[in-house]
Amino acid sequence: MSNPTMRDIGKVVGISAVTVSKALAGKPGVSEKMRQKIIQVAQEMNYVSPAASKENAHLDVGILIPESYFSTDSFYSMLYKLLVRCLQDAGHYGILEMLDESFEENLILPNLIRNSRVDALIILGEPSKDYLRAVCKQTIPIVFLDFYDEQASADSIVGDNVYGCYRLTSHLIKSGHTDIGFVGSIRSTSSIMDRYLGYYKAMLSHNLSIREDCIIQDRINHKVAPTFVLPQKLPTAFVCNCDLVAKRLMHQLAAAGIRVPEDVSVVGFDDYSEDELIEPSLSTFCIDTEAMAQAAVKTVQDRVSGTATKVSRMVITGSPIYRNSSTSINK
Repeated sequence: MSNPTMRDIGKVVGISAVTVSKALAGKPGVSEKMRQKIIQVAQEMNYVSPAASKENAHLDVGILIPESYFSTDSFYSMLYKLLVRCLQDAGHYGILEMLDESFEENLILPNLIRNSRVDALIILGEPSKDYLRAVCKQTIPIVFLDFYDEQASADSIVGDNVYGCYRLTSHLIKSGHTDIGFVGSIRSTSSIMDRYLGYYKAMLSHNLSIREDCIIQDRINHKVAPTFVLPQKLPTAFVCNCDLVAKRLMHQLAAAGIRVPEDVSVVGFDDYSEDELIEPSLSTFCIDTEAMAQAAVKTVQDRVSGTATKVSRMVITGSPIYRNSSTSINK
């Protein structure tokens, strides 16, 4: 018979593999009565502690995605697929749960947690702050992917949002643009806010003013709007908070007879679009999504094994890609 795992012991006792790991390692966070019970069950099951490199084998990892993210922005479906593949490569199992809007509004915990089905949880796409507080009160390791929350006690993996938008905006400025707008509801997510800050830093660094009517809202009830309210006098360039928004803006401009990039330059963020044949091809900032997924899996492993002791925020670097949707207006 194969050696039982911490997860097997946890199922018998009715606790998570994380609690079993803490108890067997003599770490705090487990009552002495529970610790003795776990040790007794482990002995009865002839449990043998594996080598440290294998201690995290066969984890059940929940992946929680708010419905609005998964249904409207296929960037997250792509990132989810990468995450599942990275989990499989590491010998773990990814279990998806879509976060229903009613669960989020009423602060109802995910079924994965309420039914004690997972050893750790990765949240992909940013729920409300109140919901994050409720989830983070649980004892299992929780990792935020593609967002962060400074008030929550959870590790986070994010792209280089501030620097990325700073690079894109600076490139436009060096190309002769001085009247540049930003498309994104700044307070909607931490990622959009950070991308706005990168845009703002570039404008400030070059002593350029920002027109209030050129900061364009792109969300309605946390979902990307089908069209945007644009100013009567358009800027010469727009920095969009993501490729999906850039694509919709380009369609809206084309419908109004405005040419990209001849009349207005447009840049996106993520280097991902549902339509790879979008014309003109989109200038953007490429996020290393595979590195983000791998980092999330490694963080889960470190949390379960007890290797990680401090809450961390990991920033994954990327690089700008300049294509045909942006151009120089230097004389």
